[in-house]
Amino acid sequence: MTIAAMPDRAKITPQSESENGAGAALPGLAMDPRKLLYMVTAIEQGSLSKAAKKLSISQPALTKSMDRLEHELGMQLLTRTPTGIIPTPLGELVYSHAKLIRDEIDLAETRLRADSAATNVVTVGTLPSIASRALPLAVARWKAQVPNVMLRVIERRQVDLLLGLFRREFDFVIAQTEFFDIFPEGLKQRVLFRDRLCVFARPDHYLFGLVEPSWADLARFPWVSPMIGWHQRAVFEKLVEAEGVPPPQQFIECGSIEFTKTLVAESDHLALLPAHSTIVEVKEGSIKVLPITFPALKRNIAVIFRETAPLNDMHRDFIAHLEAVGKELCTE
Repeated sequence: MTIAAMPDRAKITPQSESENGAGAALPGLAMDPRKLLYMVTAIEQGSLSKAAKKLSISQPALTKSMDRLEHELGMQLLTRTPTGIIPTPLGELVYSHAKLIRDEIDLAETRLRADSAATNVVTVGTLPSIASRALPLAVARWKAQVPNVMLRVIERRQVDLLLGLFRREFDFVIAQTEFFDIFPEGLKQRVLFRDRLCVFARPDHYLFGLVEPSWADLARFPWVSPMIGWHQRAVFEKLVEAEGVPPPQQFIECGSIEFTKTLVAESDHLALLPAHSTIVEVKEGSIKVLPITFPALKRNIAVIFRETAPLNDMHRDFIAHLEAVGKELCTE
């Protein structure tokens, strides 16, 4: 990232009294974008000397820049300690916004390099559950045909995948179909296959000794669940609510499918997982589907892409392999 090319100063001025209808306008805050980016590096390095080296400037110049930033804002942003620097609460607030500026610049540079490069690069966003088995199998088949193409695979939750797609971070994403009444404007989706969610436990779990385990029985045990905002978590919460059962008292939140499967195999924890993501573990006998009766839990897995960036032949070939693999796994 080239900080030296940044404009010298951006002044942020609140709305006037006539515009916001409130009392007297607050004084404007003069923020130098270059100093904000310097501050990000300083906080992440934890030391002004390390940050200065990374920024290729002298430590006295960086120290002077940080002092001026604090003076311009009229607040202390950094606390100097014998072992380095740490942000104050206000410094943490400024850092969270300044980091977004830095990330946007990095993203712009990455896009410019990608557009000017001659090599083929495909960037795919995906749900962790799809990345655990279906996607790797499809990639193996696809890469055998296009060995010189670079592939980037990034795992995120559904909402972050869509946001990343709008931000042009991905060529396309593999996720569940959107369930809103109105599909997000500017995006298109095509269903590839349907997978099924099941409750898993270790084979010698107490619940397998019950003739007909109920949701009340399941709620007595600890669960490992995706974090709030993930599809499986929402499905689980709706199921428990529909059965009129209090939610489990013990929860571990985790976005990793591999962590979830291992924890289930090694403890009394239960988890709601896509069946295709557990094929290997089920065959090995480390985890097992519980015979719990509930409405069919199926979801459509789709490719989602921007209308302004339609899929090319290479993308369609990749997606065709994933579609075939998904259908094979979900019929086993």
